[in-house]
Amino acid sequence: MSKLMKSLLIWLFLLPIFAITLFPFYVMATTAIRPQTEVFDQSWLPTRFAWENFVEMWTAVGFGRALANSLYISTLATALTLIIAIPAGYALSRYRFAGRTGFRRFLLISQMLSPIVLVLGLFRVLVLLNALNDAHVVALLYAGFNTAFAVWMLESYFSTIPRDLEMASWMEGASGFTTARKVFLPLAMPAICVTALFTFVNSWNEFVLALTLLRSEENYTLPIQILAIVSGRFSVDWHLVMAAALCATLPVAILFAWMQRYMLRGLTAGAVK
Repeated sequence: MSKLMKSLLIWLFLLPIFAITLFPFYVMATTAIRPQTEVFDQSWLPTRFAWENFVEMWTAVGFGRALANSLYISTLATALTLIIAIPAGYALSRYRFAGRTGFRRFLLISQMLSPIVLVLGLFRVLVLLNALNDAHVVALLYAGFNTAFAVWMLESYFSTIPRDLEMASWMEGASGFTTARKVFLPLAMPAICVTALFTFVNSWNEFVLALTLLRSEENYTLPIQILAIVSGRFSVDWHLVMAAALCATLPVAILFAWMQRYMLRGLTAGAVK
């Protein structure tokens, strides 16, 4: 079988998967640019592109404020997670100490706990501490829930980096900190980028904790702000909801596209040692 025929067969197999995956995004995009009177039409394309939906959504829904809140909380949570996970992953991959195996198992088991299970307990604790409706507290909680995954992922990648590179740097007179900064971290950058990306996306899309802990509209993140367009209304402006959902999806899609090469390297690293 020729190479061209193999490629055609592969694409024929992948096309239904692409269609199923992209269909919800197609519906979201076409609804976002439809005039309000055509939202429930069964046509595949609108009669005109209603770009004013995005202007109305931005001003009427408070999308800009929610976007800024989501960016701040997600970025802060990602930074806090990496600050903890990078040293922890390095220690697990390079040192042998009592309780190391138990700690690795604890990290794995902790991934089975959903934030929904803990949300009521966290709510009561934060009420006692008078820490509700605080974006910094939400970012700290996001970092806590993502740290175990980040440590597990980084430790697996760090173990694939040869120790000989660090030993050669030490023999040249470099300190441990200099070796980590100039030798180890550049080699580990693909895994760090992938871990940061997953942490950012998890924080960006998180809904339950934000809905429970953020009480004022000034602190709402994007998922909560989009929910506010739908809940408590007799009629839903679906063109505005879909416009907001489309704009909320774009930053993550752009981030994925920009970091694609790091993702491929980071996700496949460690498969062969």
